[in-house]
Amino acid sequence: MAVKVLVVDDQILPRQLFESIINNAEGFELIASINSATLADLYCARGGVDLIIMDVVMADGYSGLDAAFKIKKSYPTIKIIIVTSMPDALFLAKAREIGVDSFWYKEVQDAPMIDVMNRTMAGENIYPDEAPEVWVGHVKNTELTDREMDVLRMLVNGYTDGEIADKLGVSYHTVRFHLNSLLTKSGCSTRTDLAIQAVKSGIVVPTN
Repeated sequence: MAVKVLVVDDQILPRQLFESIINNAEGFELIASINSATLADLYCARGGVDLIIMDVVMADGYSGLDAAFKIKKSYPTIKIIIVTSMPDALFLAKAREIGVDSFWYKEVQDAPMIDVMNRTMAGENIYPDEAPEVWVGHVKNTELTDREMDVLRMLVNGYTDGEIADKLGVSYHTVRFHLNSLLTKSGCSTRTDLAIQAVKSGIVVPTN
């Protein structure tokens, strides 16, 4: 019996790619291809969904990870493969926490999607070891510390230095130290430029 697959991606080309893979794969059947994660659980409620291939960042602002969390709570037997082109390491961590079955980067992947689909349906959890390596100005994301990434995420989301200090439980001067380190490493001349470069690279996705 064919595995029934739901594709959820707001970008036309990736959606068409997944549709083509499924339509040409033995043992899989495409039941629907939609552009919003807000509708995913409705398809699950109708029954007949075995596997979901779902993007994270949607044009309507609703996260595929939030949809995955909701679906996993209500329909734990449905397998979910999260796909993204954004190298924000938080996506990997959150997907694992939610219980997403597998994770696949669109531009950088170790295995073809059909292999990931087959292995996921066989009970494996397929995850990359880490987010893809990208540049933020003159520095690679892998060269930034965890604390620098915490500060950078809050900077991108519009928090002031004082608010960042309060949320991270550190001093104002510590926040300034990390910001100066980020500026030096990246070669960015201003905080605004740093935030722009971080968003362009995809290592931070604004949530506010």
